[in-house]
Amino acid sequence: MIITKKDGIPDFVTLGRKHLKIVHRNLPTPLLYEHIIKNREGQISHMGPIVVRTGDFAERPLTDKFIVKDPVSEEKVSWGDENKPLSEERFDNLQHRLLAYLQNKEIYVQYCYAGRDSDYRASIRFITETAWHNLFVRNMFIPIHEVEDFEAYDPDFTVVHIPGFHAIPEEDGTGSSAAVIVGLEQKTAFICGTRYGGEIRQVVFTILNYLLPLKSVFPMRCSANIGPDGDVAIFMGRGATGKTTLAVDPERRLIGDHAHGWSDNGLFNFERGSYARVLKISREQESEIFACTQKFGSILENVAIDLETRQVDLNDNALTDNTRAVYPDTHIPNASVEGVCDHPRYIFLLTCDALGVMPPMARLTP
Repeated sequence: MIITKKDGIPDFVTLGRKHLKIVHRNLPTPLLYEHIIKNREGQISHMGPIVVRTGDFAERPLTDKFIVKDPVSEEKVSWGDENKPLSEERFDNLQHRLLAYLQNKEIYVQYCYAGRDSDYRASIRFITETAWHNLFVRNMFIPIHEVEDFEAYDPDFTVVHIPGFHAIPEEDGTGSSAAVIVGLEQKTAFICGTRYGGEIRQVVFTILNYLLPLKSVFPMRCSANIGPDGDVAIFMGRGATGKTTLAVDPERRLIGDHAHGWSDNGLFNFERGSYARVLKISREQESEIFACTQKFGSILENVAIDLETRQVDLNDNALTDNTRAVYPDTHIPNASVEGVCDHPRYIFLLTCDALGVMPPMARLTP
């Protein structure tokens, strides 16, 4: 297949017109529901959420993330175990095979923004093989609604998510058949061989971690909320330390649950949705998040479902301990509509040390 390019970037619009069967662009949530059911990608549970399965991967395989090493990235990336290099030749070879795999297939496209501050947001075009991952994108990031915005849309980056395509480790230089490959010069990221939705979220975080420091913005993995007096708190820590739970406070407004940028203007959320762990949460202790597991538009990833009653069981970890709910922040009654706020007054470092050496929350001196 000949890959047409626009300013050195693969021209997926021209590609779609010539080689793809159908391109579904910017479908709203109800239409994506219909496609998910028609394609047998998931099931509608009691109260309306979609329940999906991710198959072999229920979390991120950290060993299979690569960044293309080229003149643009060579001097700007901290290379190591987490940022492993991949040659341009191998990237091009995988890209040709992946696009050949897509010939005469249906795909789903969403035009979105990542970053709630319009001064620093990035326009990202998402191309997915499945409708439920397109709904994932629509929940997590800022979709475009106006016709004039569609016509003027010019993506800064394209993220291609094709779980049905598998890398060949011997040929592609990957660790397994699943891989996440980010080309900074090509402004393209490929996710293949895995249905785990968290890969999409993390690859956008990776892209913004590259783009925003060049604009003097500090990217942070943290949750954030704001009190009645305008006092902003951020919660930093590894996964499962309680960032989302602490940020979703009925007495404070949620800014975001995962990733933020800190600029001269203050904080802004990278996303417009949440990707919350839901194993064994209860209505009494985490009422806002629990309510999101019972709302139309939410995605429940690897959550157990009774096929007769369509009731879900949040206490069942038969598939994984990493069960998730994906929902727009509009599902949270007191979430900030703007997703931007002032500089933080409080910074919490969540340690959650299982050995008891450190307390669950550490108070640091300036």
